[in-house]
Order: sequence, then structure tokens, then C-alpha cells
Amino acid sequence: MYSILLSAGWPIWPLLVISILGLAIALERSWYLRQIHIFPKNCLETAFSLTNQMVNSKAGTAVSELQLAELAQLSPVSPLLACTLKEKLSGSSAESALEELQATAHSTWLKLDRYLGALATIATIAPLLGLFGTVVGMIEIFGSQGAINGAAGSPQQLAHGISVALYNTAFGLLIAIPALAAWRGLRAMANQRQRECEEFTRQIFKKLYPTDSAS
Repeated sequence: MYSILLSAGWPIWPLLVISILGLAIALERSWYLRQIHIFPKNCLETAFSLTNQMVNSKAGTAVSELQLAELAQLSPVSPLLACTLKEKLSGSSAESALEELQATAHSTWLKLDRYLGALATIATIAPLLGLFGTVVGMIEIFGSQGAINGAAGSPQQLAHGISVALYNTAFGLLIAIPALAAWRGLRAMANQRQRECEEFTRQIFKKLYPTDSAS
């Protein structure tokens, strides 16, 4: 493997760096966006249990601020689940609760989308870096032909230029194709977690504000 990297020349090193970065992002996002991590069992159970407590209490004060704070720490999206409960506990109207939900949802979606833009960028620039390496290899090929001083180029120089061109093209595609596939898959996972979170939040909101939800 090391001999291949040497044959590919110095343009391969930026490709190697972004390949490691892309792999790290793909692995981290795959772990982060797991359903069991975003919606652990105790998170949903606690959210709906507190919702039922609040609905069944006459004044809506059966839930304490401490319980809501603990709920907000259970998962990356639990602050959104706890937001409606907090607004209801403070006596906010449905309109005010919706405004607060939108602000909290924005920060929640940012957590789900984190690093995906960087992965998409890697998938985009990898072929370009490979093309740059190809151009460098072609320059070495023409340089080995003695275009400047008229001397004949050595076969070794010619072979090295060809290897630089081909290896960089291959590495660029080898990085871009999996990175693009990973981005598409992780983008779909993030969208799915977002839809699930919206549905759970809608159910909580509908229980806490039945009249406004019906209208």
C-alpha cells in the first residue's frame, strides 16, 4: 500500500487526508443517527408519561421543572419533546408554544445535520483532487519527453508520470463514490429521525392543546 502511495506522487496525500476525514464523519454520523440513540426507550416513555400527568392534573402543574430538565437531557432531540411541556407548564398559549417549538426544532435539526455538509463537500472535491493529480502526472509525462531541451525522456520518468495520473484518478473516484453513497444514506437517516421527532412532538402538542390542535 505504501508503495502505491509513493507511486501516486505527492498529489495523493490531500486525497488520503480527506478520505480519513470522510470515513470518520460517516462512522460518527452512523452511530449518532441510530434510532436507539435519538429515541432511547426511557426518553419517549418519560415524555408521554409526563404529558399524561400534566393532562390529567386539573391545573396542569403535576410536572416539575426538574422533571422537564431531566427529560431534556435524555437524548439529542429530547429538548424538543420537553419544549411543549415547558410552555404548557408556564401557561403559554398554543401560538407562543408553537413559536418556541420552531426555534427549538431549528437547533435540533442542526444537531441531526451536523457534518453532513462536510461529507457532501468531500464527495464533490475528491474527483477534482483526483483530476488535479492527473494533470500533475500529465505534466510529468510531457516533461519527461524533453520538450524543453530536446533530450529523450527515460522510460522510468514516463512510467512515473503515467502512474501519478492514473493512481490519482482512481483514488479520487474511490473516495468520491463511497462518500456520495454515505452522504445519501445518512441524509435519509437524518430526515427520517426528523420526521419521527416531528410526529412525537405533534402527539404531545395535541394532547396538551387539544382545542387548538383540532382547530
